[in-house]
Amino acid sequence: MSKLLTIQQVSEIINVSQNTLREWDKKGINIIPIKTVGGHRRYREDDVNKFIGEQQVEEISNVVLTYSRVSSHEQKTKGDLDRQSQRISEYCAKKKYKVEHIVKDVGSGLSDSRTGFVRMVGLVIKKKINKVVIENKDRLTRFQFDLIKVFFNSYDVEIECVENNNISDEEEFVNDIMMLMASFSGKLYGKRSVKRKKELKELKLKEKLNNDE
Repeated sequence: MSKLLTIQQVSEIINVSQNTLREWDKKGINIIPIKTVGGHRRYREDDVNKFIGEQQVEEISNVVLTYSRVSSHEQKTKGDLDRQSQRISEYCAKKKYKVEHIVKDVGSGLSDSRTGFVRMVGLVIKKKINKVVIENKDRLTRFQFDLIKVFFNSYDVEIECVENNNISDEEEFVNDIMMLMASFSGKLYGKRSVKRKKELKELKLKEKLNNDE
């Protein structure tokens, strides 16, 4: 049998006034008490716990995260990152969204180790947010947007774009190829640079040994 609580106890537990609880009783909403023989209100503890649980779910369901990204520190210095974030915030304000987290990143959309991106994924997994608002999908990632969307959706998190870029499948394919080429070229250049430095180091070592002889 559920424990019975007084109106004062319930008021303290859920942090609403006793008058509010009396108004709820009159309207028959939220938590409905039972009356004692003397006419006093008593609340079932199970009903109170259920109400608290519903309130917590409702609170989480309104939590929004905004995410903005630029590729370089030069763009950040110019104010591009702050302006992008501001545009998203204005959009959320018009939609009357409750923005709890504002995340900004500087880095390539090809990278999945961006500080802000990693933080956002952590909040998704912990179910601390229910919506991510971005300016367009390229700001979130250059590849596998649909996969990330499915992943977020599995945690009941929706991704909402401020702008819907209407580009054709052919244009999107070309963009993807260009980004792949850029990524491959960067890695290839990096490997060649390391190899060249190693060869120069070995050459200097040989010259030093020859001079010592």
